[in-house]
Amino acid sequence: MNLGLAGDPLPRSLVARALLPGDPGYSRYTAGFFRSGRPGLVLRPQSPAEVQDAVLYADRHRQVPLGILSGGHGISGRSLNDGGIVIAVDALNDITLLDGNRARLGPGARWGDVAAALAPHGLSLTAGDYGSVGVGGLATAGGIGWLVREHGLTIDHLLSVDVVTANGELVRASAAENPDLFWAMRGAGANFGIAVSFEFDLDPIGPQVGFAMLVYAPDDIAAFLQAWGTTIEHSHPTVTGTLILSSSGHGTPTVQALIVVDADDPDTVVERLQPLAALAPVANQSVQLMPYHTLLSQPPEQHDHGEPHGHSSLARHLTPAVSEGLAHLLTSNSSFFLTVRSAGGAVADTPADATAYAWRNANFLIATLGGGSADFEARWNQLLPHFEGMYLSFETDTGPDVLARAFPPAHLKRLRALKRTWDPTGLFRDNFFIHPTSTFHHNF
Repeated sequence: MNLGLAGDPLPRSLVARALLPGDPGYSRYTAGFFRSGRPGLVLRPQSPAEVQDAVLYADRHRQVPLGILSGGHGISGRSLNDGGIVIAVDALNDITLLDGNRARLGPGARWGDVAAALAPHGLSLTAGDYGSVGVGGLATAGGIGWLVREHGLTIDHLLSVDVVTANGELVRASAAENPDLFWAMRGAGANFGIAVSFEFDLDPIGPQVGFAMLVYAPDDIAAFLQAWGTTIEHSHPTVTGTLILSSSGHGTPTVQALIVVDADDPDTVVERLQPLAALAPVANQSVQLMPYHTLLSQPPEQHDHGEPHGHSSLARHLTPAVSEGLAHLLTSNSSFFLTVRSAGGAVADTPADATAYAWRNANFLIATLGGGSADFEARWNQLLPHFEGMYLSFETDTGPDVLARAFPPAHLKRLRALKRTWDPTGLFRDNFFIHPTSTFHHNF
C-alpha cells in the first residue's frame, strides 16, 4: 500500500521507509530527549534526492506541521509535532575525512561519532556538550561546546553546506556560492531549508584533555557567580567551564562545575584549574585525563514523553546584577536546573555581522530547564534586561518576542528579507519561525 496524507500517495522513493503511528520503529520518532510528539507521517530519506522528494511532498501538505529531525537529542524539541510530517535525516550520517584537515559530515551523524572518527588523525571539531546531539541541528544554530573558548562556535568552522530549499532545489551555500544563504544557515538554518551535507575545517587535538568535576559549597551564591565569571573570562583559552545549579527554595543550592582543559600534561591541567578551584570551598572533586572523544561519548538516550519548559539567554559578563538575579531565581518555588556555560573567548574573533548568530561578545550562555511557575517566570523576566541576546537551541518559548531576543534588529531584518527569497510561503515555520513580512520592535 502506498502511504500518504489526504489521499496523496508518497513518491516511490520514500514509500519503503515511511512510518505511520503504530508501525515498527515509529516510537523512535516520538521523543527528542525531553519533548514528545506524535507525527502523522515520518519520512526517512536516505539521499539528498530523497530529501528533495520529501520537501516537495511536504509542500503539498503545508496545512499540517513540518518538523526536521537530524537524529540526535535536542532540548527545544521543535523537530517533532503532533499530527504533522517529520522529515528525519538520521540516515544521512556519513563522516568523511577530506584533504587539508577538512571533513564532510551528514546531518544525521552524532557528535560523539564525529569525535571518535577524527581522533585517530589528531583532529577535532568543536561541538556541543554531549555526543548524542545530531550534527544537523547544532551546526545550523551555533554550536557552543567544550572547546568554545579556544576554537569558537561550530558554525565558525563551516566551509560550505548543501541545502534542500523550500522549492525542492539542492543548492550549495558557501562564501563563494549563495553567500547570503550561507550567512543565514550559520545561526538560523532551520528557517531556510534542510542541510544534507556540511564541510568543516578541523582543529588539532591532543591525545587527551583534562576534565574536572568540582562540587562547590559557597556561602554566597551571587558572589560566587560573579567571581566564577571573572575567573573564566581571564582563564587560558583552553579552559571552558559549565556550572550546574539546582533550585534551592530557601536553602543553599548545590553547585557542580564541569571544566575542560585542552591540554594533555597533568601539571598544565592542574595549573589552569587552580584559579577556579580556589573560588569557594570544594566539597568533592575529580580530575582526570581522557580523550576528547571519550568526553563526548554518547550517554543513553533519554526519551521522555512530555512538554519541557526551558529558557536561555546570553550574558556578556556575570555582573553583580546578573549574579544577584540568578541567585534570586534559584530561591523560587519551582524545581529546575540552571546552567551557566562558557560561550566566549574565540567566539569574539568572528565579527558580529559575519553570521546570523550575532552575540559575539557574550561570554556566558545561561539556560534553565524546569520551572514554569508564575513566581519563576516573574524572576526570570526581571533578568531579561541584563542579558544580551539568547540561544534558540535551549529555549522552549516561541513567538515574536523570542525572535526579538534571539537576533538583533539588523540581523532580523536581513533574515526576513532572505526568508522572502528562499522560503516566501513559510514552509519551514515550525522551528522558531522567522516570518518573511512581519516586523516587530524590541528594546534591548
